[in-house]
Amino acid sequence: MKKTKIIFWTTTSIVFIMEGLIPAFTSQTELAKQGIQHLGYPEYFGNALVVFKVLGALTLIIPQVPKRIKEWAYAGFAFNFIFASISHFAIDGMDFQSFFPLIFLGILIASYYSFHKLNNAK
Repeated sequence: MKKTKIIFWTTTSIVFIMEGLIPAFTSQTELAKQGIQHLGYPEYFGNALVVFKVLGALTLIIPQVPKRIKEWAYAGFAFNFIFASISHFAIDGMDFQSFFPLIFLGILIASYYSFHKLNNAK
C-alpha cells in the first residue's frame, strides 16, 4: 500500500507540475504562443487548453474531488497527450517532440492505475 501511494503521488505530482503549474505560468510567453501557432492552432485554442489543463491538474491533485470527476480529468489528459503527439508528428515528422507527449501518457497511466489500486483497497 505504501509503495502504491508513493507511485500515485509521484506520478500525479509530475502531471500536476507539467500540465498545471508550468502552463499556468508560461502560457502567455512568446515561446508558448509560437508553439501553438507552429502546430497550426489559433491562439485562443492555446488559451482554452491552458484553462482546462490547470483545472484538470487541480482535479487530480485535490483528494476531495469525486472519483467520477477525476476519471474525466484522466481521460482529458490522455486525449491531450495522444493528440499532442499526433499534431507534432503531422507537422514535424518523427522526432523527439512527437514521442515526448507519449512519455507523459505513460506517467499518467501509472497515476491512473495507482489511483484505482488505492481506491479499491479502501
